[in-house]
Amino acid sequence: MSRWEPGARERLVVAAVDLFTEQGYDATTVAQIAERAGVTKSTFFRHFPDKRELLVAGQETLSRLLTEGITEAPADAGPLDAVAAGLERASSAMGPMNRELAPRLKAAVAASAELQERDALKGVSLAAAATAALIARGTPEPTAALAGELGILAFKRGYAEWSEGVRDAGDELAGYTRAALEELRTASASLD
Repeated sequence: MSRWEPGARERLVVAAVDLFTEQGYDATTVAQIAERAGVTKSTFFRHFPDKRELLVAGQETLSRLLTEGITEAPADAGPLDAVAAGLERASSAMGPMNRELAPRLKAAVAASAELQERDALKGVSLAAAATAALIARGTPEPTAALAGELGILAFKRGYAEWSEGVRDAGDELAGYTRAALEELRTASASLD
């Protein structure tokens, strides 16, 4: 096994998703993931503290990009427009590998209560980051919380449609999250 071959983190994620799909999360060991990825167990632990954390690989990056986009939105942008800027920035981190893995990852999560819990915590964490970024822009807390939650719901809806839809090489996640946010904006306006 090559210790320093590039792309180890990505190979570990792909190997884990494949194994979780093939034999289930509980039956999959760190040793199996490392072997499938062509790395050592110590390389696995340099990238992830445990196999559960594979599900949220890249969450820090996603959260950072989301908050940067919100923070850097024009000063006169309303809360949902700032969230849209954050979604645009966060969506840029999702590429063909994410799209390819999404259906298998969804199946693995659906089959494991532990992974479902971790996935839910990921959504809560992203919504909290969006809310905090909006509050830092001067948005009142209830409005910021609602806009943050709508943003994460739009991201999830857009991601699901993007990853499950017809594969067009030119499709980017940002268009799907933008459309989902607009649908939610329209739906929320009709709540009165």
